[in-house]
Amino acid sequence: MNQFFKPVNRIVLLGASNLTMSLRLIIQLLQRHCGSPSEVLVAAGHGRSYGQNSQVLVRELPGIVRSGLWRQFYSEESQRLLQPNYAFLTDIGNDILYGFSSAQILHWVAWCIHRLHGRSARIVMTNLPMASIASLSERRFKLLRNLFYPSCRLSRNEVVDRAWAVHQGLNELTKRYPLTVHEPDPQWMSMDSIHVSFWKRYAYYEQLFTCFANTDSFSRNHVVPVSKDDDLKPLLLPWRRRPQFAVRKVLGKIKHVSQPSGYFDDQTSVSLY
Repeated sequence: MNQFFKPVNRIVLLGASNLTMSLRLIIQLLQRHCGSPSEVLVAAGHGRSYGQNSQVLVRELPGIVRSGLWRQFYSEESQRLLQPNYAFLTDIGNDILYGFSSAQILHWVAWCIHRLHGRSARIVMTNLPMASIASLSERRFKLLRNLFYPSCRLSRNEVVDRAWAVHQGLNELTKRYPLTVHEPDPQWMSMDSIHVSFWKRYAYYEQLFTCFANTDSFSRNHVVPVSKDDDLKPLLLPWRRRPQFAVRKVLGKIKHVSQPSGYFDDQTSVSLY
């Protein structure tokens, strides 16, 4: 890390496609409540698994719990900075379609939360959008399963049952740890029922991240809506340099990139694991 870089906080982001598609937006909307510049640690990527290696086309990534993010999060250098920690977890349902049990998925997520809690992180997590998932027709389910998870052979009913079990388990984690669990309303979701609508992303994440600024909403585990008078959308900073994965396998060849690899002009650094 640059010796002249003095972040005011550290932000940890864990997820898959929703996080990947809105990474710049998520970082800067979160900073509106937490401040900047930040040291941002990210484990994301389309189709990312929380626990096992996952492959999309020719690219393979390690599971989030096995990534180098945790080594940096608990490094002596990071501990010396003594800055507040904020964490956002999302995209937890991928592993259901990879065939893992609800118990295994909850074990991985609980492991992440325990590690974050060990550094007193304020944690916000999205639950599975069950209203959207349960409303999927058999025809649409098979279309999406074959498109995004071609190796999956679980039936719609099996997927929905496991999703409900994960959903309940994530809610129960609030009894063990101080965190906010938010279930996306169907109005925010796209037609595939698992991704936030592209055109509603700004409003959705802006509303969600008020949890980090509002102590009452954080303790009560629900989202306080943003004022309707707040219609102005500040321009987002462009990437000065886009982040690249620290470790990835492409066509069987392992590639390494030193971190942090991404930057904004306000000196925020982004490490992508």
